[in-house]
Amino acid sequence: MTAMTARGVSVAFDGTPILTDVDLDVRPGEVVALVGPNGAGKSTLLAVLAGDVEPTTGRVTLEDRDLGAYPARELARHRAVQLQKQSLAFGFRVAEVVRMGRTPWHRTEREDDDERVIAESMERADVVELAERLFPTLSGGEQARTSFARLLAQATPVLMLDEPTAALDIRHQESLLAVASEAASAGAGVVVVLHDLSLAAAYADRICVLSHGTVRADGPPAEVLTSELLSEVYAHPVDVIEHDGNLLVVPVRVKGAVPWPAG
Repeated sequence: MTAMTARGVSVAFDGTPILTDVDLDVRPGEVVALVGPNGAGKSTLLAVLAGDVEPTTGRVTLEDRDLGAYPARELARHRAVQLQKQSLAFGFRVAEVVRMGRTPWHRTEREDDDERVIAESMERADVVELAERLFPTLSGGEQARTSFARLLAQATPVLMLDEPTAALDIRHQESLLAVASEAASAGAGVVVVLHDLSLAAAYADRICVLSHGTVRADGPPAEVLTSELLSEVYAHPVDVIEHDGNLLVVPVRVKGAVPWPAG
């Protein structure tokens, strides 16, 4: 069973190709990590899957229906998106931001679950103590956790997260991805853009490696995360080692290899 599929997806902006002939499946019960260097097309692919960017060519389906056929409100009941940067025009409190995640369920039977779902989402994202804080006054990590709580509150079968761990400390990186993994175990399809390859190895069921807008590899972490492939894709030597049952991706560092410019 596949919740979402992308077939032959290409995107070009002002004639510049960003994605080229990308195929991807998002299945219930799986965490799929999109990884790759800067400019590889990860965020663009996520935006296409979310329905926020229309592909130049190709097709995206959600539950065997063209993504573009969904009205906005109905689409918001099927997939929730956490953007890389969250901007709010007004000074909403954290609890109010999380409550926004329930908007798609307004005037439906699931509206009765609002208070319970909001409380559970805030606890899972560790923002209960921030409930009365104004969103713009939060640190970057606190804003990211609040946005994650909002995503959880939306309670959709597909979750999409764009670099959700970038501003988080170690504890909250692990916590967020553990919660995302739990959501997948409960039947959700999860797509997450990550830069930390060791985190991707630890929490993803599948890893899709992008490079120059194309898919270089798609499969289980142990098959995809090889030193040969990663060294080529990232244009830097990389070692992949196993420690206590976990794959660790470590850049090879040569001190003094690049001299500091004089003057």
